[in-house]
Amino acid sequence: MITEKQKMMTGELYQDSDPELVAERLAAQRLVDEFNATRAADVITELFGSIGEGSWVMPRFQCDYGYQIHLGSNSFLNYDAILMDCATITIGNDVSIGPRAQLLTALHPIEDHEARRRRFESAAPITIGDNVWLGGGVIVCAGVTIGENSVIGAGSVVTRDIPPRVLAVGNPCKVIREL
Repeated sequence: MITEKQKMMTGELYQDSDPELVAERLAAQRLVDEFNATRAADVITELFGSIGEGSWVMPRFQCDYGYQIHLGSNSFLNYDAILMDCATITIGNDVSIGPRAQLLTALHPIEDHEARRRRFESAAPITIGDNVWLGGGVIVCAGVTIGENSVIGAGSVVTRDIPPRVLAVGNPCKVIREL
C-alpha cells in the first residue's frame, strides 16, 4: 500500500492530515522553534536535507518538513523566510534570498472542490540556480525553476520558469531584460 508520504514525495494527491506527515511536521516545528529561539547553526543542519559550507539562515524561519530543503554553499536566507517543502526545494550556491520570501511547493485541487474539502493536496519541486538573487517579499510558486545568475525583483510572484541571466519582476513575474 502506498503511504500518504510516498504520494507526497512523488507529486500525487495526498492527505496532509495523515498521522505520519503530521508527526513529521511537528518534529520539524520543534527544530524550527529551537532555531528561531537560538540561531543555532547545528539545528538547521539537522533540519535541512543538506546545507553547503558558508550558508546561513536568519530567524524567523518556517518550513513544513525541512528534509526536502537543500541549500548550496555560500547562500543566504534573510529574515522571515517561509519554505513549504512538501516537494523538494533546491537552492544553488551563492544565492541571496531577501526578507519575507516564500517558496511554496504545495498545490491544491482546483476543479475538485470535494478533494479540497477532504484536505488533499499535491506538490511540485522548486529549483533555484546558482548566483540567483530574490528580492524581499518574492513568492515562488510550485514547480518553478529559476535559472542561474537571474535576479527577481522585490515583491514579484513567480508562477512560471525564469531563464538564466535575466532580470524579472512583477505579478505575475515577467522577464524585463537580459543580464
